[in-house]
Amino acid sequence: MSIWIRINEALSALTQGASLSEVFARLRTPPERSVAFTIAVIALGAKMAKADGLVTRDEVTAFREVFQIAQEDEAGAARVFNLARQDAAGFEDYARQIRNLFSEDHTCFCDLMEGLFHIAMADGQFHPNEDLFLERVAEIFEMDPARFQAIKTRFVPDAEPDPYTVLGVAPDTPLADIRKAWRQLVRDTHPDAMMARGVPAEAIKLAERKMIDVNRAWDAINSQAA
Repeated sequence: MSIWIRINEALSALTQGASLSEVFARLRTPPERSVAFTIAVIALGAKMAKADGLVTRDEVTAFREVFQIAQEDEAGAARVFNLARQDAAGFEDYARQIRNLFSEDHTCFCDLMEGLFHIAMADGQFHPNEDLFLERVAEIFEMDPARFQAIKTRFVPDAEPDPYTVLGVAPDTPLADIRKAWRQLVRDTHPDAMMARGVPAEAIKLAERKMIDVNRAWDAINSQAA
């Protein structure tokens, strides 16, 4: 069964009176966690797309880039996006349910935030309301501020990304410890590790940019130390 059919079934329960808690409670175990992860990005992404007052074609296209959608699943995916956008529940309600669902694996929150930043930057601008939206979601997720800043640095092109911020370490951290942080990020970004924590195969493309950025940051730091 296509993941989009399973997602449609889960979201349709909301239109039939089920609460967010009830819907997410059904999605706590593999393989349904991949459905929960996808709903999380869809729901928060759809609501964030309105944070700057306008849902653009670029933002919808960015959603399609995060999730590789087969042609036969396009109609189902579009319905999911519209259901999430029109749902009466606020984004904070979704964020709290997601926090409860993935509370034992905070790495999953990083995966989610990367998908949201990708959507936010789709139109080439980072609107102040999108910034506030993402900061609030990270707060609800109880995400380490340094980790949030590391993700933001990679996506928002205010300046050349600082390699230490990308790896989540301080400039005075010993090189051996920086290497450990880099290796851990590489392990966390491996497709097998992502799928094990609920990231669906359709969204593994999320890892490609992260792996490039993480390796580039390590190379820059290691070169300076040589």
